[in-house]
Amino acid sequence: MEQLKHECGVAMIRLLKPLDYYEKKYGTWAYGFNKLYLMMEKQHNRGQEGAGIASVSLKNEPGTEYMFREKAEGKDAITEIFKRIEELKNGRMEASAENFNSSTLQLFNSQLLMGHLRYSTTGKSGLTFVHPFLRRNNWRAKNLCLCGNFNMTNIDEVFRFLTEQGQSPRIYGDSYITLELMGHRLDREVERLFAEAKEQGLQGTAITDYIDNHVEMANVLKKTMCHYDGGYVMCGLTGSGEMFSVRDPWGIRPAFWYQDDEIIALASERPVLQTTFDLQAEDIRELTPGQALIVRKNGESHLEQIMPAQQLSACSFERIYFSRGSDRDIYQERKRLGEQLTPAILKAIDGDVANTVFSYIPNTAEVAYYGMTDGFRQQGYNVRTEKVVWKDIKMRTFIADNSERNDLAAHVYDISYGSLRPNEDNLVIIDDSIVRGTTLRESIFKILDRLHPKKIVMVSSSPQIRYPDYYGIDMARLEEFCAFRATMALIEERGLWQLVNDTYLACKRELAKPKKQMQNCVRAVYEPFTVDDINQKIVEMLRPTDMQAPIELVFQSIEGLHEACPNHPGDWYFTGHYPTPGGNKLVNQAFVNYVDQKLK
Repeated sequence: MEQLKHECGVAMIRLLKPLDYYEKKYGTWAYGFNKLYLMMEKQHNRGQEGAGIASVSLKNEPGTEYMFREKAEGKDAITEIFKRIEELKNGRMEASAENFNSSTLQLFNSQLLMGHLRYSTTGKSGLTFVHPFLRRNNWRAKNLCLCGNFNMTNIDEVFRFLTEQGQSPRIYGDSYITLELMGHRLDREVERLFAEAKEQGLQGTAITDYIDNHVEMANVLKKTMCHYDGGYVMCGLTGSGEMFSVRDPWGIRPAFWYQDDEIIALASERPVLQTTFDLQAEDIRELTPGQALIVRKNGESHLEQIMPAQQLSACSFERIYFSRGSDRDIYQERKRLGEQLTPAILKAIDGDVANTVFSYIPNTAEVAYYGMTDGFRQQGYNVRTEKVVWKDIKMRTFIADNSERNDLAAHVYDISYGSLRPNEDNLVIIDDSIVRGTTLRESIFKILDRLHPKKIVMVSSSPQIRYPDYYGIDMARLEEFCAFRATMALIEERGLWQLVNDTYLACKRELAKPKKQMQNCVRAVYEPFTVDDINQKIVEMLRPTDMQAPIELVFQSIEGLHEACPNHPGDWYFTGHYPTPGGNKLVNQAFVNYVDQKLK
């Protein structure tokens, strides 16, 4: 319902055969680009603010370009990029000096390809900040192109580390700083090989060839990624033909890969690879926490443990909302999330299934809805189902003033008139999550009340979201969450401001400790209240003043979440149990900032 911007999408392809092989077998020498396009389109859900691609050709002579990059902004960025490539291919456009600054033939000689889709969860927007990022050098092996699905919690520490070494990064942001840190380590790796080649008596271009053929990306990654606290899948290409992807040690962000004798491919989601290359789920492997997939210049690949694996904290929001529901396992997990809510819903409608209509908020809650209705049928109930809510195209509000704009925004959703019996039927309606509550207050509750239901039961297939995320979702401030605002309102009603003061001071004490010793002190503000207490206050806060129907909220339980998604235990946005020290630091700082703002 309330669209969350979230972690980005990555796609990588390494062609393992000579390029004429693909032309003969598949009828096009643009095989790699065609597959990259499909992989990116199938992950469009992961980023609509911008997109970029990069590629490397291994056969170009000195004096010609061998690394290519193209980027675009907006939800149509993928189409724009590949339209330019198609025009290049068909000779309708000349290569630009800034990006495709070589001939069409050299571009399509690329054997290494990488794509990225971006949502700016933190930091700045604009074409400058769209991945991939490119670090140039006259030595092929020192050229580095980087993209990723990541958010780092300790960029201040990494920035300080770089500046203390004498470096001066041009931009303060985790993407650029990561590029500079990894580029610095890549430089050291090349210099190590240069000295090694000299010791062997090599000279001139023989040294260059030795370096290009012996780069150990594992060395670079081990000396780079150990500095970071965060959730990430980092992907990169070098000018000498190395390709790599590394996953964070907690397994927060996902990465899947496949290899046969023609290609190596990696993506953020498993169905992307299945659809693009016509594979079964069992054909595809997942990078494990702290592990890297490394492909050498000669096409040989191997897995290497870059950092020790930490306690698995794979993001459960990937399963609830972010990843495409077409994944075999995610589809079943979302159905289970809905099915497990059956007893709580039955209680909310006082067992009156016969006079209840079941529906969902389109579109991401649809699978949980199937699970919810299956749960009732398994208990012998004959449920009545309708598509009550429709999501319309985004309203154009550019000619309206503020009050008119709010009114137009309230009509993003519409209803099926006559879908329930007025004043006789309950309406149970499920969504995947309730985050800020703005859409419920400004749109959903108002339009549902027009149907005159006897009662509205609003169901969330995820638990109450109480804490910010710092690993790639745009939920950074406590006051954004309706659950937190409701808790603060309960504290004020019950005269518990000493709890706020004590929590504030505890957070300040934690922030004075070494980061690895910090604990999340914000959890204390929720302790006096039950889930039902907070639910009732959320209803009071979100209920429109002129609404007639009573409302009840039903949230998924933490236990139900873990039962439905057993292999993705990361739940910090629900429980406050952050997997990394940086998460604890930032949530404590968020509470301090909240109180300080209130005191102004």
